[in-house]
This record gives sequence, C-alpha cells and structure tokens, in this order.
Amino acid sequence: MTTTIRFLGMAGYEIISDKHRILIDPFLSGSPHAPIHHEELERPDVILITHAAYDHYGDAAAIAARTGAPIVCGNDVKLMLMDEGIPSTQIHPTIWGIVVEVGGVIVRPVESHHWSHARLKDGQYISGVPMGYIVEPEPGVRIYHCGDTAIFGDMKLISQLYDPTIGLMGCANSQDLLARANFAGRLLTGEMSPREAALASEFLGLKIAVASHYLDLSNPTERGEVEQFLAAVPEFDTTGKRQAFYMEVGETIAVEGESVRRGIKV
Repeated sequence: MTTTIRFLGMAGYEIISDKHRILIDPFLSGSPHAPIHHEELERPDVILITHAAYDHYGDAAAIAARTGAPIVCGNDVKLMLMDEGIPSTQIHPTIWGIVVEVGGVIVRPVESHHWSHARLKDGQYISGVPMGYIVEPEPGVRIYHCGDTAIFGDMKLISQLYDPTIGLMGCANSQDLLARANFAGRLLTGEMSPREAALASEFLGLKIAVASHYLDLSNPTERGEVEQFLAAVPEFDTTGKRQAFYMEVGETIAVEGESVRRGIKV
C-alpha cells in the first residue's frame, strides 16, 4: 500500500491512502504561494483543523460548505465554523485525549503548547485549546501533525504510547506572512526553532521527519531554516536511521513502508 502526502503550504496537507483522504489545515486562498485553489481539492473524508490561526484555519469553512465533509477541531474553531454557516452536525469538537472516528478516519488529538484564539463576526473574542493530530491512513503509517507547538518533554510520552512513524514538523516561518504582522520588535524563531524541531523528532521516535510551516523556499531565511532542520535531524538521531525531508509547496511524496519517493509539483 502507498500513502501520498501533498504539501499545500504552511501546515496544510492532503493525505491520501487506498482507504482515506484527509485534509489538514488547508490555508490556500490567503496564501501568496498557494499551489492550487481550494475549489480544486476533492472531497476529503475528514478535515482536521489544529487551531484558530488564519494560516491553519484557512479555507476550512469554504471547503466544508462545498463538499459537506465533516470537520474535527477544537470548540473555538467549531464556533468559527458555525459563524460561517457550517451546521454543528457537520463538526466534531474534541480535545487532547478524546479520540474520535469521523468519516471513517480515526483521529487522535494530542497535546500542543501554543494558543488558539479568534474573533467572531459580532466582535466577540474566543479562545480554545490548540492540538496536534495523529492519523493512520494505512496500517503501520502513523502521521503526526504538530499543528503549531513549542517543543515539550511529553513528546516522549506521545512516542511511547502512539509510536508515530512520520512527523510533519514545524521548523520555519513564512516571511511573507510575518511581513503582514504589526508586532513590536521582531520574531526570532517559530514555535520550534529548526534545532528544536529536530530534537522533537528524536523525542517522538520518528522514522521520517518532514520540515513544515513555510511557504517560499526561494526566500533565503525560510530555506535557511529548513536546511538547518535537515542538518540537525541526524545530529540528534540516536537510531542512525531517521530520514529527513522537505517538500516544495505543491509537491507530493509517496510513502511505502519506511521508504519515501519524491513526487512532482501539482
């Protein structure tokens, strides 16, 4: 069996196996480097949203409205979706530890050290609990999507309990999106620095560590962060077998057991 993983930019992925089509954090229409329009995506079995940030929530509501696909998310994201007209019966709110089966896909939410907050149309501010997810698109292929998180020691517990094989590891930041922010000072790292993401890959016991959370590898800062991650993964690897990959936005990789075949841009 083969599982394919298509990178949509930032933390957006389409995961396809013989049995499942899973969409995670589909940020496309607001992205300056989107490889496709969200209307080009086929109906997923389930949409997973890690938290309320615009570059993760993305086009979830529009895709759900068009396809009728069910959504798994935190309760704050549920309120955002309902604010955009998605019926509550199409949404399954959850939190760390509450495993659900939606659209035939078993979804395991896991801890994330981050924040999740947004503003509804009536001006009300809401906040909730961010999540990572583990999904198993085929037997033996367990994909961990970290959402946005800082490194934390209990990633070792996630490894012990759930044994993820592939990690989509946030190690960079889009410079285009940072330029939109109106913050005092400047951001020096993402939620995990490249070295922290590499060490997190060791904590998680990954077989395959994939760089994530960027948009434009022609930007020297983003490329540099990804290259630092790729270089640091073997430094922390106590198994001597961990593979480290990056993907161009729009690229697909095919996973067959523990082997990875690079795809082509869509």
